[in-house]
Amino acid sequence: MLEVHRLAGRMVGHTLHRSSALFGVSEDDIRSGLAEPVFLRGLRNVLEGIARYGVTMPQIVNAPFMVVWDFTHRCNLRCAHCYQDAQKAFPHELDTEEAKRLVEELADAGVVIIAFSGGEPLMREDFFEVAAHARKNDIYVALATNGTLITPEMAGRILSVGIEYVEISVDGKDAESHDAIRGIPGAFDRTIAGIRNCVAAGFYTCMATTVTRANHQQVPDIYRLASDLGVNRLMCFNFIPTGRGVDMASQDISPEERRDLIRYLMARTREGTGPEALSTAPQVAAVALEDERGVPVGHFYAGEAIEGKTELLADFIGGCGAGRLYCSIEPEGDVQPCVFMPITVGNVRDTPFHEIWHSSKVLQELQDRSLLSGACAGCGNRYICGGCRARGWAYFGDIHAPDPGCINNRDYWEALRKEGGSPAAPILPPQK
Repeated sequence: MLEVHRLAGRMVGHTLHRSSALFGVSEDDIRSGLAEPVFLRGLRNVLEGIARYGVTMPQIVNAPFMVVWDFTHRCNLRCAHCYQDAQKAFPHELDTEEAKRLVEELADAGVVIIAFSGGEPLMREDFFEVAAHARKNDIYVALATNGTLITPEMAGRILSVGIEYVEISVDGKDAESHDAIRGIPGAFDRTIAGIRNCVAAGFYTCMATTVTRANHQQVPDIYRLASDLGVNRLMCFNFIPTGRGVDMASQDISPEERRDLIRYLMARTREGTGPEALSTAPQVAAVALEDERGVPVGHFYAGEAIEGKTELLADFIGGCGAGRLYCSIEPEGDVQPCVFMPITVGNVRDTPFHEIWHSSKVLQELQDRSLLSGACAGCGNRYICGGCRARGWAYFGDIHAPDPGCINNRDYWEALRKEGGSPAAPILPPQK
């Protein structure tokens, strides 16, 4: 037994040394990370995924790294692109005790991050109780909000339950453009006040912009606004024509515009003089390799510090994480591969979350890149990108369909333009 422990110790030491050399970080940094519960949770998740599935490209983990929990359907805005078509609360949303039990389930499964979204999560009074319970269970908690309710007092209350990361949506450079998309006059001024209050409270503050033809040309101005406000990050979301967004499918940007947007955002990040600028489009990894820049880790640009050393990692992290690194839970307990992909694969009231995660045929198929179609099928970047699966679903009703947002699928994009850009996804019953 003593020899086994000595062997394990040598393996850990060797791993620390090799990892620090490969990724350009010190062994002390790795050791300090091991003291963090969230870091340990993530490490355990990866190792258990390898034990269960072996080393795969892209890697399948034992539990989603992140769960986006649409905590309520209730919202105080009427955003044109809302994936949930949020209005009033659903009649049977998970109550406080059910929500706290679900937090414990997610913690036991190995989930690293819960991002509370909606609707507007701050409109549920028990949000703070449930968020605090997640922190108590060593889960990293993030908040996605429209920011209109974040007064200085509200910011203090959010901080008091252990939340460190707040993402606030801004869809225009000024009140005219933002309020036109958000559907409520005066929303911009309240949102900007909310951002200022979050920055002042010390949150890692992200401004999130869903990019469409309505605001595509404003992105540089939106970036300057983010810089002036002192936020840490600008995140440009892929537009997905689902929910209320179906009605504005014609506002989707072209493959070339998306590629150029990614390049613009990566250039701002490399400059290092303002907020980091990121995109949720999985094509970001392919663009980075094409331009011989630092390879993004998942949707995130890794930066110059490990440039040239992360191509191997990119194959395993794998671009689109829907149903593989990430999933969503809806207000009444339905589990979906992604907030933008309304396919119910189970409900946590009926089936334990971890059982849903490992038994769903839909999730298993999303994890298998050999099933992709269109140019995505034979693309050399299918392991680092894979195309946005929600866009394949939204436009073609098929989770394996090509992502028309990529220049390699321009023929599909042109065909959609001729048809008026209407999504083709059928309304299907729950799938397991």
